[in-house]
Amino acid sequence: MLIVNADDYGLDKETTDRILTCYFRKRMHSTSAMTFMADSERAASLAKETGLPVGLHLNLDAEMTGPQLPAKLRDYHQATASYLNARKWNQFIYNPFLRNAFDYTFQVQWEEFSRLYGEEPKRLDGHHHWHLCMNMLLSGKIPKGIHVRRNFTFYSGEKNPLNRLYRHLVDLWLQKNYVCTDAFFSMTPINRGPSPQEELRRPIMLSASSTVEILFHPGNKHDFMFLLSPEWEDIISQVNKK
Repeated sequence: MLIVNADDYGLDKETTDRILTCYFRKRMHSTSAMTFMADSERAASLAKETGLPVGLHLNLDAEMTGPQLPAKLRDYHQATASYLNARKWNQFIYNPFLRNAFDYTFQVQWEEFSRLYGEEPKRLDGHHHWHLCMNMLLSGKIPKGIHVRRNFTFYSGEKNPLNRLYRHLVDLWLQKNYVCTDAFFSMTPINRGPSPQEELRRPIMLSASSTVEILFHPGNKHDFMFLLSPEWEDIISQVNKK
């Protein structure tokens, strides 16, 4: 089974409209929505009208551009963003001094999604994948049993052994507590290669026997144009027939 998901729904009007275009043209299956962003309110209304499947795209680092941002959220979000963006390795370290900041930033976005979409999120992932930082994994805030995005899938030689071991251990823990796909790939580096069709062969073939998620960002013009291309139309139509 192949799941094609678009991130950053609600980020701004252009991104929202591009995602909806891809959905209407059957180039993707679902999206992940941001809250407290410039187009969050309109995006939610359109998703409910069209039946677009939506999960929560947790934002711990990108500037929140919504018109009515609570002061406490702004301050706590700035704290999580500063910490995560300061050093790459901070994602692997639990910071007890920022526990309240992470917990509050998560909870408010969860509640805002529930308000906008009329139900709690059934699926969670994170902007820049920060939903898998240690402060989130060890917080106990993410409800057990929901769908949570796993780490990117890499094979031998693509990352160093220590990196792959860490990702493997985290994914094992995720699988014990949440619903996860068997593999996860980002389309963005794939469709910028010399042969997108060739690069997509592995995840597409894997989806015949496993559940595979492929991520893309229609807010990026290159991603958007590739998804509307005849090449992608042929790929996704063949997969959907299976």
